[in-house]
Amino acid sequence: MNPLVRRTALVCALGAASAALAACGTADAPQAPRPGASAPSAVSSASASPSPSAAPAKPPTLAPGPGGLTPVFEHGPRTQGKTVALTFDADMTADQGPRAASGERFDNPKLIATLRELKVPATVFMTGRWAEEYPDEARSLGRDPQFEIANHSYSHYSYTGDCYGLPTVSRERMRTDVERAYDAFRKAGVPDPMPYFRFPGGCYDRTALKELSATGVTAVQWDVVSGDAFATDADAVAGQVLDGVRPGSVVVMHCTDSAAPVTEEAVRTIVPALRERGYTLVKVSDLIGAANGRH
Repeated sequence: MNPLVRRTALVCALGAASAALAACGTADAPQAPRPGASAPSAVSSASASPSPSAAPAKPPTLAPGPGGLTPVFEHGPRTQGKTVALTFDADMTADQGPRAASGERFDNPKLIATLRELKVPATVFMTGRWAEEYPDEARSLGRDPQFEIANHSYSHYSYTGDCYGLPTVSRERMRTDVERAYDAFRKAGVPDPMPYFRFPGGCYDRTALKELSATGVTAVQWDVVSGDAFATDADAVAGQVLDGVRPGSVVVMHCTDSAAPVTEEAVRTIVPALRERGYTLVKVSDLIGAANGRH
């Protein structure tokens, strides 16, 4: 699939999400990070995939795309064993503080507890604003070898001009928005955030890929949409995931209780079903490492 084509395979419910995001405050561009803040350098690895239970010493990344553009990863190898990565977006926009203060839950402790109980390795794509709101949870996840923390922007604003109604980051602030998220992770005590980035809404174009190239991140998309955003039927979410998974798949789900209230219940069905089918659950870094091992 051409990585320069904006991803549009999100559930229709994200349209409702965008309306809520647009209504929650102003659409001002996020501020630049403190001086000296920067994303961690990403060093490409040509090694074979590590064991799913072991974190690589240097996170594997993809080589830059044509013209040095940020590379885009959608799924792992289809022929190197039955592996699948469950990923969870910890969404919170820069201007949703008042909603959190009034009691809305943008985290999902029950989901994290279930992932730990079921011993599921997982990659959490976290916004910087989420890390600021829930620093103890961000730190706990970041220090748990079962999880890896990746970047989902600071603001959860769109990196294109038309993305489900999300406010938009200007071209000049795209890089600082990514760097500000890494800064928020460090302030929360996350020791080793990964050099992976997921575009808010999954929306990107050539301009966004060019602007982020200096950060050294690999953009991580997905090939299986769970449909958990604003879903009320856990069985339907589980069925959509199980119907879509193939070897090497990256599944996108959410770690935001108010926006994805049945995800934890769906995971309790998805995980044993995948294991019964012979799948091994891994992190995104394992899939990228396996992809590099083909070369």
